[in-house]
Amino acid sequence: MWLAGGGIKGGVTYGETDDFSYNVTENPCHVNDLNATILHCLGIDHERFSFKFQGLEQRLTGVEPQRVVTEILA
Repeated sequence: MWLAGGGIKGGVTYGETDDFSYNVTENPCHVNDLNATILHCLGIDHERFSFKFQGLEQRLTGVEPQRVVTEILA
């Protein structure tokens, strides 16, 4: 994924895959971690940002605790 501006470091590559781009070899990052990082850059607390769906509280980052990837933040 390509990110620019908004508090993201420029020219940084985070994570690495094998030669076939199938297996993660370095710094795995779940898509929910990426969502938490984007929400953090927008000034939104991803743990408190929830909405009701079919009577349950849902979050964009899922029900398990996610982390903000601080290694890519400026």
